[in-house]
Amino acid sequence: MRTQLSSQIIKQNRRQFSSTAALGIAAAGAAMLLPSQVDAATAGDAIRPFRVNIPEADLADLRRRIASTRWPEQETVMDASQGVQLATTQKLASYWATDYDWSRCEAQLAALPNFITEIDGLDIHFIHVRSKHENALPVIVTHGWPGSVVEQLKIIDPLTNPTAHGGSAADAFDVVVPSMPGYGFSDKPTTTGWGPERIALAWDLLMKRLGYTSYVAQGGDWGAVVVDQMGVQAPEGLLAIHTNMPGIFPADIDGAAFSGAPAPSGLSADEKLAYDRLQFVYQKGIAYGFQMGLRPQT
Repeated sequence: MRTQLSSQIIKQNRRQFSSTAALGIAAAGAAMLLPSQVDAATAGDAIRPFRVNIPEADLADLRRRIASTRWPEQETVMDASQGVQLATTQKLASYWATDYDWSRCEAQLAALPNFITEIDGLDIHFIHVRSKHENALPVIVTHGWPGSVVEQLKIIDPLTNPTAHGGSAADAFDVVVPSMPGYGFSDKPTTTGWGPERIALAWDLLMKRLGYTSYVAQGGDWGAVVVDQMGVQAPEGLLAIHTNMPGIFPADIDGAAFSGAPAPSGLSADEKLAYDRLQFVYQKGIAYGFQMGLRPQT
């Protein structure tokens, strides 16, 4: 970590956060080239309140389109080796159209302070909840893919109000949960270039715009990739990062698994198991990633 955390900050749960964060910063060493900066908006840099309110007509249209789905033929095998099975998709669609309660989710979102601010030409949505406890540690939490800020709703109160959940005031955080560009209520980029590096720069700008001179960052799944980039960039005021998906492998191991080669000699039993699982992902579980990464409009 580039900044020494004060003795007041390093307590209980936050002690675990900072020690785990060191691993996240080290794991971020395989970063791609970074853009030099994200332009700070001038006239549009205000923090504007945002209200979640989806018109009923939009929900009715969604249900109509789901009901009008023309389903393909069933797979020719009895397992998921050809992809998601037809019955699984139909069950999900039925739940989405008839049982899913969007109004409940909308009420949960609307009960929290939602905001919009312009960063580098995009309106970025975020939830911002300040703790009632003094000296709360600011944290920006990034969701994954395919996901949204809904993933983080259940952790906001335990983090901002730890005394109501068996913790102490020293455990408290001020929580910022942004929607990544193109997700949820944030604008979708109209040009290329909004990769993890640029989002990482935007998140630092967001925290500074909110008045935080020091903070920590957490992310999982695609959010972990963004947070890794924050660790590499190490902007002033970023105290630590925490990721629950540190997917960094030695180049020779990664290349061998990707090519389908047998596991290199000298691996321990646990390393061999990890290698086999990585190879399985490359051979059987990542086609969607290549499709969306290389041909997103297809």
